[in-house]
Amino acid sequence: MSHAPALSVIVACKNPGDRLHGALASVWAQRDAALELIVVDGGSTDGTQVWLESQRPRIATLIAEPDRGVYDAMNKGVAAARGDWVYFLGADDRIAGDTVLSTALTWTRQTESGVVAGEAAFADGRVYRFTTGFAPIARNFVHHQAALYRRALFAENGGFDDSLAVMADYEFNLRLWKHRVRFRPMPLRVAECGTGGLSDRGAWRGYREEMTVRHRHFPTWRCAPWDALSAVRFVRKRIVRAFS
Repeated sequence: MSHAPALSVIVACKNPGDRLHGALASVWAQRDAALELIVVDGGSTDGTQVWLESQRPRIATLIAEPDRGVYDAMNKGVAAARGDWVYFLGADDRIAGDTVLSTALTWTRQTESGVVAGEAAFADGRVYRFTTGFAPIARNFVHHQAALYRRALFAENGGFDDSLAVMADYEFNLRLWKHRVRFRPMPLRVAECGTGGLSDRGAWRGYREEMTVRHRHFPTWRCAPWDALSAVRFVRKRIVRAFS
């Protein structure tokens, strides 16, 4: 690719199995979008690396080496990216249509915002949609599978904190918000997501990290009621999972 693409699509994975095939197929199916695909594999042992090597002509950059987790892998992807914008797709998720990224890029050309975000729909019927009335202290307000970020934001604000295993995207979004980066909603379903992903498992670690991130950016007295709500959400999810 002689000219820099408008968008870098970054997929981080480790032992994703055949689910990765569908994720990458949804990228390759995109029409009218100047993009590059970057895949960061953290040392898969399930045959993924062999398959990725067979697909090298369709992958702009393939990084296959051990990492410190998904956010370390995502940072590596950003470091390799050449696009003006970056988009992170989960290994078991899919872009929701073959013109989604071209439509999203149209939105990026119409705004000075640093982030444009639409909606992500899960296989169990849940839909996460970014709206302007969000409360940053409450919980993560941007689903990264539904958002495009200006690549320059990472150089200006630092990358994902890979000491966090589940909530580094929430921490990054809060950092951007505190630095007055503008987030713009777009009426577009960007991704269709599988269930049971890293931040979707309902494990206590995710809620604990949510509290940790909250306390980094807000005073303790403001965090207390929201920490209690995080604990309630954890218990509720455990009950729902127990009876589902």
